[in-house]
Amino acid sequence: MAIAIKDTTEFKLQLPSDILLTLNQSKQELERNIKQSLAISLYKQEKITIGKAAQLAGTSRYEFEILLADAGVPISLLSADDVFNDEQKLQ
Repeated sequence: MAIAIKDTTEFKLQLPSDILLTLNQSKQELERNIKQSLAISLYKQEKITIGKAAQLAGTSRYEFEILLADAGVPISLLSADDVFNDEQKLQ
């Protein structure tokens, strides 16, 4: 389910003219895949939150978590040390 973004910025991306044929994708499919790949990459780099990444990908948060799982990216980017430090702070 695509989620509409209210306020957007448009970018023009120049690709080889035969890329859609090579990938056997429609323009809409390629655009969706590029957005999802960018969202996953930025989330993995901890540049954006999971909520913002889902918005960028045009999905719900739940659907984005499935995309992350399919890409082998953990939903939580907390390290074991982060969890341990948080536990120590709570005690």
